Amino acid sequence: MPFPSLADAFEQFRHRLPARARLFIGGASGEPLGLARLFKADPELTSGLTFLGAWIAGINVTDWAGFHHEASAETIFLPPAQRPSFEAGRTRFLPLSYSQAWHWMAQTPLDGAVLLVSPPDADGNVSLGVSPDFSPLMLARSGVPLLGIINPQMPAPPNSPKVPLSKFAQLAEDDHPILVLPGGPLPPAFETIAGHIASLIDEGDALQFGVGNVQQAILSALKGRRGLRIYSGMVSDPVLGMLDADPTLRVDTGVATGTKALYDRLATESRVHFHPVSKTHFASALAAVPRLRAINSVIEVDLFGQANAEFINGRQVAGQGGLNDFLRGAALSEGGLAITALMATAKGGEISRIVPRLPPDAVTVMRTDMDVVITEYGTARLRGKSIDARAEALIAIADPQHRPMLAEEWEAMRRRI
Repeated sequence: MPFPSLADAFEQFRHRLPARARLFIGGASGEPLGLARLFKADPELTSGLTFLGAWIAGINVTDWAGFHHEASAETIFLPPAQRPSFEAGRTRFLPLSYSQAWHWMAQTPLDGAVLLVSPPDADGNVSLGVSPDFSPLMLARSGVPLLGIINPQMPAPPNSPKVPLSKFAQLAEDDHPILVLPGGPLPPAFETIAGHIASLIDEGDALQFGVGNVQQAILSALKGRRGLRIYSGMVSDPVLGMLDADPTLRVDTGVATGTKALYDRLATESRVHFHPVSKTHFASALAAVPRLRAINSVIEVDLFGQANAEFINGRQVAGQGGLNDFLRGAALSEGGLAITALMATAKGGEISRIVPRLPPDAVTVMRTDMDVVITEYGTARLRGKSIDARAEALIAIADPQHRPMLAEEWEAMRRRI
């Protein structure tokens, strides 16, 4: 059956909403890039709208509050694309974890939601595709009208949530390419870091990993391993190698974001199961996953074991996302382990990323939540250690040229404690 164009459908949908409306927009690979294209061509369509979402730094590139001076946004990340509207005061940043964002989106006033979906099947159901994420929450909220953008390029994996067309107040069809996230070459240090991480992974473990270099490196290091399981908020192209190597591998995830090769494979891959945030990030769900290995990265770690994952030179560049959810979930998992990885230096070795002490406004992870820290120089196990033993272990995995400075700073700080 034919569906209206996105331009016609959004105009009709907008008439259903109040003049000043709050509108959920999906993120990750579920970001409706065709709608952003429409708004760029006709910015007046966004006047009076407040956009809400979890648009991920390093992945999503739309400044939803940037199309019109009467538009605004609320989000838990701060991608570079949203910096202009943030500085103009139109994007409001909420310091929430991914699981906390679910509760926020469940309660905050909403006038509508836009969901990117697959074409309907023979039974008239569309799929949430490779990016369910927060969409099941929008479907569960009463009184929130939904605009479903049917995109032929959104795959319908066998084990992704299906939705009847009757759930949508308005439907549109748009064939704009969905978001792709190509991989790239890794810094050489990440191969060494991945080797350290791989030594902590055994048959029967469930792997969670952050997106980007860490995921790419560790899955490359584990290529050929069997008997593992993946339980992660997001997966990308490197998961294909794991699927090829182990016919028994099961993947549970909330989002897949990668290249067309990934999307084409997942369209028919029955071993990959897609879930909402309430299953991928909630502590109760993660605690029920035995031997969860949570593998994530941060910007810097101080000698107390506190970590910064959001600030560079005092400037907010990201959000905490699922970092704390997974660190705490792994701690609750039977046999679980929380692994935090980072390169030991930045700027060609000039700056140590193991630092004496983080400023209070740059602490994303409390020291009580840090377990294992890994750099290219080794592994520091912090759980159960005294403050002096933690500092000693962290200095030992810093770049050798920065260790004397760190030892001297710790000695001075220790006298003041």
